[in-house]
Amino acid sequence: MVTPLPGPLPLDPDGKGLGLFEPGCTTAQVAGLGWNLLAEDVSLPAAVLSEQRVAHNLRWMQQFMEAYRVKLAPHGKTTMSPSLFRRQIDAGAWGITLATAPQTQAAYHHGVRRVLLANQLVGRANMAIIARLLRDPDFSFYCLVDSPRNVAQLGAFFQSAGQTLPVLIELGVAGGRNGVRDEAQLQAVLDELARWPGALALAGIEVYEGVLQNEADIRAFLQRATATLRTLAADGRLRQDGPALISGAGSAWFDVVADEFAGLEIGQPLEIVLRPGCYLSHDVGIYRSAAERIAAHNPVAQRLAPGLLPALQVWAYVQSVPEPGRAIVALGKRDAAFDAGLPVPATVYRPGGEATAPQAAPAHWKLTAMMDQHAFMEIAPGDDIAVGDMIAFDISHPCLTFDKWRQILLIDDSHTVTGIAETYF
Repeated sequence: MVTPLPGPLPLDPDGKGLGLFEPGCTTAQVAGLGWNLLAEDVSLPAAVLSEQRVAHNLRWMQQFMEAYRVKLAPHGKTTMSPSLFRRQIDAGAWGITLATAPQTQAAYHHGVRRVLLANQLVGRANMAIIARLLRDPDFSFYCLVDSPRNVAQLGAFFQSAGQTLPVLIELGVAGGRNGVRDEAQLQAVLDELARWPGALALAGIEVYEGVLQNEADIRAFLQRATATLRTLAADGRLRQDGPALISGAGSAWFDVVADEFAGLEIGQPLEIVLRPGCYLSHDVGIYRSAAERIAAHNPVAQRLAPGLLPALQVWAYVQSVPEPGRAIVALGKRDAAFDAGLPVPATVYRPGGEATAPQAAPAHWKLTAMMDQHAFMEIAPGDDIAVGDMIAFDISHPCLTFDKWRQILLIDDSHTVTGIAETYF
């Protein structure tokens, strides 16, 4: 659910990646300025999204979820961009997944009215944020629990607030992240939940399968989740004043989660909610590998070919060519993710040169290291490369690229800026 934004937002003149800034300009007016990346209207480095590829990825994932008859609640922590949230919801998303109470507050203030917090809600100030938002009867919220202590803390807080908080029990695996590991821990959480019937409402089960690497292990984990939910329903443990919920799926194994959860029946209304977040921008690293696996094995993905396309790039100038075999690029750890592989040179363009469009970067160009605001690029002696050349870099792990920017530029196929996606990390 989403409500209207309060109005055009003022453009931040102090952010990276802006061009010939116009005082008083709003984000809604950017498309009319005619900025073009290749004309050097934009200050580099700049993070950009291909409008055409974002639109494709948006349609593709929604169609995938609809084919399995499951709901989509994309993980908003990837982009933390309300304008992109809006596009996802307008395309059919059930809601937005978030990771923290402040993220939830930011999304709420930009119109989002259904949030799944794929995390435990811990701490009085964080609980107070959610309690304030729950005063709005149009706001729907779920969070996770995996310990009796957290359940008791939530119960006491929301009982004193006179509110009911829907919660999902998170299941986990040994050596993994959060979540109850065994039946004894599950029973302890259930026993504590029973002490707070007016303050806490058990809505269902949540898992994050991304801590596992083997498909057989993932399927076994998901089957444990469905079996647990059936038992809770049979025992009358789930709330009756709204649909039950089961949720899983990061960006790497959403196909397997859809396959295991689709068609689940528990004898009462049930919503199956999947949470991939990186699909909108995709990447050329960890998520491309996952997409290749999905395309090879999943019949729905094969029908929807082509699959997800990498839409996020960071553009930067060649700053120095100080010695044979090395170029220094004005791109660093403050501009692009580096935790899951260094950025990959994709295309190169020389302003004022003979080529009228970017050309494919030579395959042997490779980043070897990054500092705060410099990247070391391996080239070959004699390569045609010069200070001022513009290079577009593909990235791996979009989450940690988005959070380095206050605004991401949307560009069309001619590299003209069509809009701005602001971020709120």
